Amino acid sequence: ILTDSICVPGFDPSLSMMTGITPINPMIPGMGLVPPPPPTDVPVVKEIIHCKSCTLFPPNPNLPPPSTRERPPGCKTVFVGGLPENATEEIIQEVFEQCGDITAIRKSKKNFCHIRFAEEFMVDKAIYLSGYRMRLGSSTDKKDSGRLHVDFAQARDDFYEWECKQRMLAREERHRRKMEEDRLRPPSPPAIMHYSEHEAALLAEKLKDDSKFSEAITVLLTWIERGEVNRRSANQFYSMVQSANSHVRRLMNEKAAHEQEMEQAKESFKNALTGILTQFEQIVAVFNASTRQKAWDHFSKAQRKNIDIWRKHSEELRNAHSEQLMGIRREEEMEMSDDDSGDNPSKKLRVDDSALAAQAYALKEENDSLRWQLDAYRNEVELLKQEKGQLFRTEESLTKDQQLQFLQQTMQGMQQQLLSIQEELNNKKSELEQAKEEQTHTQAMLKVLQEQLKSAKELAEINGHDESQANEINVLTVALVNQDREKNSEKRSPGLKSEKEALLIGIISTFLHVHPFGANIEYLWSYMQQLDSRISANEIEMLLMRLPRMFKQEFTGVGATLEKRWKFCAFEGIKTV
Repeated sequence: ILTDSICVPGFDPSLSMMTGITPINPMIPGMGLVPPPPPTDVPVVKEIIHCKSCTLFPPNPNLPPPSTRERPPGCKTVFVGGLPENATEEIIQEVFEQCGDITAIRKSKKNFCHIRFAEEFMVDKAIYLSGYRMRLGSSTDKKDSGRLHVDFAQARDDFYEWECKQRMLAREERHRRKMEEDRLRPPSPPAIMHYSEHEAALLAEKLKDDSKFSEAITVLLTWIERGEVNRRSANQFYSMVQSANSHVRRLMNEKAAHEQEMEQAKESFKNALTGILTQFEQIVAVFNASTRQKAWDHFSKAQRKNIDIWRKHSEELRNAHSEQLMGIRREEEMEMSDDDSGDNPSKKLRVDDSALAAQAYALKEENDSLRWQLDAYRNEVELLKQEKGQLFRTEESLTKDQQLQFLQQTMQGMQQQLLSIQEELNNKKSELEQAKEEQTHTQAMLKVLQEQLKSAKELAEINGHDESQANEINVLTVALVNQDREKNSEKRSPGLKSEKEALLIGIISTFLHVHPFGANIEYLWSYMQQLDSRISANEIEMLLMRLPRMFKQEFTGVGATLEKRWKFCAFEGIKTV
C-alpha cells in the first residue's frame, strides 16, 4: 500500500523521544504498512509488502478469510505459524515491530512463535498479516518461504494485567460513586451545645431575634427534652418559653398577610378564568352558527365532520371551565357564610400598631411575667413544704379517683343515649298523631259522602230518575274520595331534595311535552344519558313515581306489543281545576 520511501529501513522510534514529538505508530492508517480496516461490505484487497530482509505476498482474494479463535480478554499476544525454516528472530521482529512495540518474542523450532505487544490494539494490526506468503530475500528454496497464520493467543500475563486493570476501574468507579453520594448527602445538623447559665443567657437573646428564632427554638426544645429543667433553672427556662410565646403574634400577622396574598391570587385567577370562559362561549356560538342550515349546506362532508368534532370538544372544555368557576364561587359563598356566622380569629388578631397600643401591650406582658414569676416562687415554697411534712396521696385515693372518672364518663354516655331515645320517641308520637288525624278526617269524609249518596238515591227513587244518574253520583263520590287521597298523598310526599332533581324534572317535562303519546323509560333514560352519564333508569323512574300530579303511566299495545309509557299530565290538572 505504501511506497518504499515511507517504509524507511533505518527508522528509529526513539527519535520522537529526543525531539519531544508524539511517537508515530507505523501501523496507524495512512502512516504504516497496514491500511485502515475497510468496511465489511467492501471486499478486502491486499497488496505486496516489501521489507528489508523479506517480502510478503498477499493471499488469493477469492479465498475465504483465515479463521481465528475467540479473542481472550485483554489479549496482547499473538500466535504466528507457517514461518520459513530459515526465518530468524531478527526477521520476525523486523516484520511485526511495525505493528507496534514488541515486548517479547518466543520462537519455537517447529516454525512458529508467540509475539507479545505493548497494547491491545496492536494485535488487530498483526492479525491483518494472516494469510500472507513470506519469502526471504529472492531465494526460491522451500526453507526460505512459508504461508503465515496469525491468531489470538491466550497468555496468563495478559489475563492478569486485564484483571488488574478491571479492578482498578472498579475502584475508580466506587470512589466516584462515593464522592457523588457525599456531594449529594444533606449536611449534618450542627451539634447542640450543653446547657449552662452562660449559654442560656445567649439563647434568651437569640429567641428575641426574629432571624435566629428557628435555630434558638431547636436548642431550647433539645434542652427541655434532655431534662435540663430543674428547680434552680426553672425561672430561666420559663423566661425563654415566654420569649418563644411572644413570637405567636408575629407569626399570626405573617399568616394573615399570606392569606391576603392568596385571596388576591384567587381573585386574579377567577377573573382570568371568567375571561377564558367568555371566549369559549364565543367559540361555541361560532360553531352553533356554522351548524345552521344557511351555512351548513355549503360545507363538504369532511368539513362538516371536522366542525362537529370541534364543536363537541369546545363544549366539553366550556362545561369543564364553567363547573370549575361555579365551584370557586360556591367556596366563596361558604366562606362568606362562615364569616357571617362567627368572627374570624385572624381578624381579631389584626391590632393597630400604634404607639399607644404597643405601650399597653408591653406593660401587659411585663405584668404577666411578674405574676408568673410570683406563681413560680409560690410553687417552689409549696414543694418545699410538701417535702418537709405533707403526705402525698396514696395509691388507693388515685384508684378511687380513676373509678369515679370512669363512672362519670359512663353516666354521661347513658344520658346522651337517653336523650337520643327521647327525641326518637317524640318524633314517633308526632307521626302517630298525624296518622290518627288523617284517619279521623278520612272517616268523617266517608260518612258525609255516604249520607250524600243515600240522600241522592232517595231523591232519584222519588223523582224517578234512571240508573245513569245514579252511576254519575257514584262516579262523583269516587272522584271526591280519590281527590281526598291525592291531597293526603301530597301532604305525605316529600318535596324536592336538591337542585339536580328540579333540573331533571324540568328536562323530563320538556321532553315528554314534545312527545304527546308518551315515551317508555328506556327511551327517556337514553336521552338523559347524553346530558348526565351517571344517571340511572331506576333513579328516573322513582322520580316520576314521586310526582303523580305531573307524570302518569299508561299501558299501550296488546299481547307481545304491550308497552309501558310515561306521559306529562300537569297541564291536564290545571285545566280540570
